[in-house]
Amino acid sequence: MDFQLSEEQVLLRDTTRDVLSRTYDTETRLKVIDTDLGWSRDVWRQLAEIGILGLGLDEDSGGQIELQVVATEIGRRLAPEPVVHAALGPGTLIAEAGTVEQRALLDEVAAGERLLAFAHLEPGMRLPNGAVTTTAAREGDSWVLSGQKNPVLAGDCADTLVVSAALPDGGSGLFVVDASAVNRQPYRTFDGQRGAQIDLDKVAAEPLGEGGDASEAIERTLVRISSALCAEALGAMEEALRLTTEYLTQRKQFGVTLSKFQTLTQRAADMYVSLELARSMTLYAAMSIADGNLDPTIAARAKLQIGRSGKHISEEAIQLHGGIGVTAEYPVGHYAARLTAIEHTLGSSQDQLHVLMNQLGGYEVVTV
Repeated sequence: MDFQLSEEQVLLRDTTRDVLSRTYDTETRLKVIDTDLGWSRDVWRQLAEIGILGLGLDEDSGGQIELQVVATEIGRRLAPEPVVHAALGPGTLIAEAGTVEQRALLDEVAAGERLLAFAHLEPGMRLPNGAVTTTAAREGDSWVLSGQKNPVLAGDCADTLVVSAALPDGGSGLFVVDASAVNRQPYRTFDGQRGAQIDLDKVAAEPLGEGGDASEAIERTLVRISSALCAEALGAMEEALRLTTEYLTQRKQFGVTLSKFQTLTQRAADMYVSLELARSMTLYAAMSIADGNLDPTIAARAKLQIGRSGKHISEEAIQLHGGIGVTAEYPVGHYAARLTAIEHTLGSSQDQLHVLMNQLGGYEVVTV
């Protein structure tokens, strides 16, 4: 199996890295995330111009491997732009299940002119198989939704929401909702991202596509978004390790650099092992999706390893930096915060472990 990127994918990686590296250093990022929006419209426009906001929205725009390449670079720079949550995640869902008219919205998404959000998570919901309590009801020839969604990442700035809701006859449907019609309570997450609580009180909604039970489409979307989050975490882990090893070769103690202390270099080597485990599982998840296998079990395996590797690398990076590792002016603490947030998004490592435990009954038992 060929694990090398194609020339086009390398160009996409390098272009994304160039745009984000020219834009974000630690100081600039802190200024941007402290604004009301929390990210840069100018950077969003640049990402649209190079085609990133349209990845996977049509047959000719790339797929999951390209999304992984971009997400890794986003994680490497801790770029706050909600590429996955405001464009590619819900956008791919509309591309897969939407009507011709609904898919026409994706041209605006790819151009950076329309922001989306996938409103699926609810208070108390345990992923990946949590039940939806938001309800959909008919009023004449129309549908209305009632309930609460939280957290909705990028829900604070979205123009259009894709909302999951329980159908009267059972199952979970998907609906397109004008974001201006809902009550939003925006907030900032501890890692500098943005989200919102979405309250729906008989809000008019349009079924996505032909309507009906969309449980399988929801599951596939969660798998895609989970894979993208794994890729973003991989980029963050790579940079956290690079900063740590660089620090060990520069900081002196007792007249020599920290890299001369064997115990510290062994700890850095263990961080590298965790990084490579995360890389393998991230690539495994993305390539499975690219082959058309959107398996929640594979997604759980990858997310579990990402959570474990991210926790290990975060903790060691801060420890090996000493006191500077937790200061706002130094980036390592921000990488740790983002990795922690990713670990708890769409199900924690503990949740993923329960998913895998529930699959044990399907495996054959080897007896001697």
